[in-house]
Formats: sequence, structure tokens, C-alpha cells
Amino acid sequence: MIDKTLKHLIAQIDEKVTRIQEDLGGGSARDYSEYRAMVGEIKGLLTARLNMTDLQKNIEESDD
Repeated sequence: MIDKTLKHLIAQIDEKVTRIQEDLGGGSARDYSEYRAMVGEIKGLLTARLNMTDLQKNIEESDD
């Protein structure tokens, strides 16, 4: 159950990161401040994703 939940959350993070990257690529940032905020959001999401994949790995290893 936890594994399924983590996979779902990771997928949601991936989708959000992709949307922000597409927005950045499309020039949607109005100024440098907004650009930095968007890049910061990506960085935070990727950090959270890394923590979730580490947790998922630890759970899988503890099940063995």
C-alpha cells in the first residue's frame, strides 16, 4: 500500500516538474524573480522526489 502511494506521489511530482519546465521553456516567467521562484520550486520538488525514492528503496529492502 505504501509503495503504491509513493509511486503515485512521485508521478505527481514528475508531472508538476514537467509543467513548470514547459512553462519556463515557453517563456512564461515575467521577470527574473518569477524565474528564480519557478526554478526553486523545481529544485524543491526534485529534492522531495529523491527523498521519496530513497524511502521507497528502504521499504523494499526491509521487506526482503
